[in-house]
Amino acid sequence: MKVRELRLVVTAEDYEQALAFYRDALGMPERGAFSSPDGGRVTILEAGRATLEITDPRHAAYIDEVEVGRRVAGHIRVAFEVDDSTVTTDRLEEAGATVVAPPTRTPWNSLNSRLEGPAGLQLTLFQELGSQEDES
Repeated sequence: MKVRELRLVVTAEDYEQALAFYRDALGMPERGAFSSPDGGRVTILEAGRATLEITDPRHAAYIDEVEVGRRVAGHIRVAFEVDDSTVTTDRLEEAGATVVAPPTRTPWNSLNSRLEGPAGLQLTLFQELGSQEDES
């Protein structure tokens, strides 16, 4: 027995805003959309490869310190790998996100920014910069 898919389900008070942000501004393709008899709606967006990152409180604080300079995330933070974290950060800010910290190079050699997105999600955008040996 193995897990076939990780699906993060987010309840958004402003469904249209969240859908426009994650589907249109972030560029997550729509896999399907459904409605309930009472008019409720759900849209499933593709997020590429999914992983579940489990950290202890000390390491979570370390990540916040590196990316933001202080502890800011709750117990859930959503991270998206993007091609260009600077351009994507700017695009998502224009789409309504609040930038908590601009793109910052991390000790693990990625360029990470932190945002507050719709539906109360704290987001990390990360761009892998390659191995540090490649830059020597």
